[in-house]
Amino acid sequence: MKVGIDVDRCRGFGVCVSLCPEVFTLTDYGYSEVRVGAVPAGLEGAVAEAVEACPERAIEVE
Repeated sequence: MKVGIDVDRCRGFGVCVSLCPEVFTLTDYGYSEVRVGAVPAGLEGAVAEAVEACPERAIEVE
């Protein structure tokens, strides 16, 4: 599973970071970014939860 952030949609709420800090982090400007190339198998559920919880629907999953 690969995950990305649509930088045009992200508003920096940080919900994804609070749900899965192993995969998501905030930039110095306060916007989310992905920390890993591929999501580890044990974190797929947390990433799916972050996708659903993102208020701007900025998380993209491949």
